[in-house]
Amino acid sequence: MPSMNSNIGEIGRGFAAFLSPPPEGVVRFTVGQPDFRTPQPVVNTAKQALDDGLHGYTRSQGTEEVCQAVADYLTKYNLNVDANDVLVSPGCKQALLYAMMSCLNPGDEVLLFAPAWPSYEGMLKLIGAVPVHVPVKRENYHPDMDTVRAAITSKTKAIVINSPNNPTGAVYLPSEIEELTSIAAENDLWIFDDMIYSDLVYSEHAYTSPATFPGGKERTLTIGGWSKIWAMTGWRLGWITGPSEVMEGVKTCQASSASHVPTFLMGAAAVALECEEERESFFESFAERRDVFHTLLQDIPGIVAPKPEGAFYILADITGTGMDDIEFATRALEEANVQLVPGSLMPGGEGLVRMSYGTNIDQIREGCKRLKNWLQGL
Repeated sequence: MPSMNSNIGEIGRGFAAFLSPPPEGVVRFTVGQPDFRTPQPVVNTAKQALDDGLHGYTRSQGTEEVCQAVADYLTKYNLNVDANDVLVSPGCKQALLYAMMSCLNPGDEVLLFAPAWPSYEGMLKLIGAVPVHVPVKRENYHPDMDTVRAAITSKTKAIVINSPNNPTGAVYLPSEIEELTSIAAENDLWIFDDMIYSDLVYSEHAYTSPATFPGGKERTLTIGGWSKIWAMTGWRLGWITGPSEVMEGVKTCQASSASHVPTFLMGAAAVALECEEERESFFESFAERRDVFHTLLQDIPGIVAPKPEGAFYILADITGTGMDDIEFATRALEEANVQLVPGSLMPGGEGLVRMSYGTNIDQIREGCKRLKNWLQGL
């Protein structure tokens, strides 16, 4: 048998071991997926496109309509981009991979704020780049700028920013984004800005793009998508935009691999960006869940968590229970019938567990009740 890619064996599958559907009756705090249905106007548009015969090939980067819709949407974040520099990809992950493929060479180092979403590390290893995990501040999960600067070497080529953040729930301050942009400019680094949770911010400071600061626009690849705020995870639709020269490379990546996303989904994607009422309803529900979840966790012995500022995750320190995170997650499932993700699956996440409030409030109340009763009974 011929040999395989030598990188494959070194790449994990993130949270996969803890995302398997649990036995019936288990409260599931694991999956980063909203429990809402996709807005009906979006579904209706996709159905109509099928009925209208939109079954063939189209422009690789996406139709002019959907690319313009993304460009228009981004203006709400003070991002002014040419629709020709927008590409619609098969999910946000694919867009991130295209950015890395277009900008990085084997051996290049990329800074990740630890604990970071595991897929970043996997993507980098796939292309032979080197992930460098830079610990964030434990008290609020925000970047430590001195630590960031100390991590930069002659091989550093890029920084990945994900704010609002998965798994921490942190939303970086505008001043922090500005400083990170300045650090990137000083060291001539790319910035991969994963803004997938940009509409899910509960703090007083909003999502801020590094491309809006001096030196940012020419080095920032902005990556987002439809999965989270529009409850479209299974539709596999993402976007990427950035400097025209880089976007030519991104277009090459897509043309050489996926060709384009399904033609009949593109009009639906454009419609989703106009579903303001549904988006606001989803946001209000997540904000309420965050408040309830965090309040309940504060009453559980041994668990400490800063209040999330965005996204729909709580990253809790469970070292006060006397268990490590793997033992805690394993026993929580077996003894409390609650499924969550151990943080040590991510470098820098030791002693932490990630819990998603993509589920409903009744489940949140029941899960917290079970965790509290379980820990008090030990």
